[in-house]
Amino acid sequence: MAASKPFRPGRRVFTAGALVTAATLGMPMLRAQAKPEKPALRISVGDLGSLYHLPLCIADRMGYFAAAGLQVQIDDYGTGAAALHALLSGRADISAGAFKHLFNLQSRQQYCTAFVVEGRAPQVVTAVSLRQMPHYRSVEDLRGKRIGVSALGATTHLAASLLLSRGNLRSSDVTFVPVSLGDPAGQALLAGQVDAIATFDPLVTRLEQRGEVRVISDTRTLKDTQSIFGGPMPAGCLYAPEAFVQRRPQTTQAVADAMVRALKWLQTASPGDLVKTVPAAFLRDDRALYLAAFEKVREAISPDGLVAEDGPATALRVAAGFEPEIAAAQLDVRRTFTNVFARRAKEHFEA
Repeated sequence: MAASKPFRPGRRVFTAGALVTAATLGMPMLRAQAKPEKPALRISVGDLGSLYHLPLCIADRMGYFAAAGLQVQIDDYGTGAAALHALLSGRADISAGAFKHLFNLQSRQQYCTAFVVEGRAPQVVTAVSLRQMPHYRSVEDLRGKRIGVSALGATTHLAASLLLSRGNLRSSDVTFVPVSLGDPAGQALLAGQVDAIATFDPLVTRLEQRGEVRVISDTRTLKDTQSIFGGPMPAGCLYAPEAFVQRRPQTTQAVADAMVRALKWLQTASPGDLVKTVPAAFLRDDRALYLAAFEKVREAISPDGLVAEDGPATALRVAAGFEPEIAAAQLDVRRTFTNVFARRAKEHFEA
């Protein structure tokens, strides 16, 4: 099967639509109808074309950032780790990535705050190649195999490690291979560079429909997430340095407003609405496949942008079980997130 060329949205600047400031409610330091302190923003993301970051894509495509008084430039860096590095190096103001990154940062005395959640389930799917492992029966069969992950230390790496532990294997019993996300990950699997892969949709559904993989672990539903992680697990989120959130509350609120509007839109969007809104390149000339993948992750998308009450504790417990630097650190979970902005947006837009 010929592998398709990877698609990279790259740098894009979005300024379309009327600039309308959203009302802000209930927080003393925010004024109703106040303008964002920093209207021109850069948001870094890893693989905008994945359904993991669909809410960010929708907020952009529906003009919700512009309606909140923002001019947003979204830069796609391919992986969450690369997007995080862009934030830390000053190339981005805000990053869209996995909640677990906040623990890694805090363990190194770097503080970032998640202020709106895209997903309430990780959406990571681990699958084995039917070319490389046609006779797979159990997790034990992964011993000595190569597992592709987006990056070492990423959520995909964590999910695959958790799967191994449930099968009485250690991470050292396999070889983890960074293969990025999206097309590069699919190409690595099809080329036989890895025997299994931990990744996101729509790639997983595309590989399934082509008979290339067998899914062996799935966190696209709340039930499976509860079973695998033992509690609610916040996934993709928008986060920024703690100082940014504190010094630019109007800007943070504007971003949260746009994202919560997108989340609300996704709760009732029809298939036709969706395919007309996302970039054509994301559909890959197969609308039916994209919509099938969307239905599999729809439950995982947050309805309101709020971090679940027990979510951060679950995420910390799981991460600490596999990452010594997190386990050894004295982390303050309360400094990893705030629901103030998402809650205000939820009330305003009745999400």
